[in-house]
Amino acid sequence: MPVLVAYNDTTQGEAAFFAAVSEAQRRQDTVVVLVLTPAPDDAPLPSHLANLISQAKTGVDVAFRSDSLDVADAILDHAERIDASMIVIGSKKRSPIGKFILGSTTQRVLLDSPIPVLVVKGGMHNGQRPDNTGGDTSIIDER
Repeated sequence: MPVLVAYNDTTQGEAAFFAAVSEAQRRQDTVVVLVLTPAPDDAPLPSHLANLISQAKTGVDVAFRSDSLDVADAILDHAERIDASMIVIGSKKRSPIGKFILGSTTQRVLLDSPIPVLVVKGGMHNGQRPDNTGGDTSIIDER
């Protein structure tokens, strides 16, 4: 069962990608990247994502979010469609009050997902590559 990573071209997306690759290697499985910017599935890969994939030491498939679904629904639907073993999403650094309330997408995925969700802080991999993210990753919800 693949590891699904919700990706956008941000430090949070990059950190989530590396954490997903690390988790997939640990599980001896593949990664499915769901690009959150809406596009048809035959769209070209964003150059930043293509560069990240070239560094991965595991199989990586890519799909794009349909613009007919909001982000949380797209993540949850795609996880179900591919029978994912885990969802990995990036998270922004937040103020003390902001830490109490997660972003609405993150919160919906955490609450509605029937599988484990790994939330990764953006920019935490410190330049290390997929075999060792070196970041602060925590399993938030292990269902």
